[in-house]
Amino acid sequence: MKALIVEDNAKMRRMLTDFIGHKFEQIYECTDGSQAFSLYAEHLPDWVLMDWQMAETDGIFATRQIIAEFPAAQICMVTTFESEELRQEAKAAGACGFVLKRNLFEFETLLNEC
Repeated sequence: MKALIVEDNAKMRRMLTDFIGHKFEQIYECTDGSQAFSLYAEHLPDWVLMDWQMAETDGIFATRQIIAEFPAAQICMVTTFESEELRQEAKAAGACGFVLKRNLFEFETLLNEC
């Protein structure tokens, strides 16, 4: 399996890579939602771990962009913000999961359910 991590914080990208590395053969990374679509199109990963708040393009916009072209994409929002409104926005954009950075084990559960 392949994954794409879209996260602007280098330490968090490294932590996510370390956390999911045993589940994926290949992990691609980018630092902003503006880069997510082209990397997704190039590598067609099985999963995308998408941060919400980034400098140029936020994760909700990037999720909508990917889902518009690749409706079967599996995108999980990974954020520090615990908000029902954000969860609903992510779902409306096409994300199939929402995980708080402080509780990454929820992503393991999501992987096992799909």
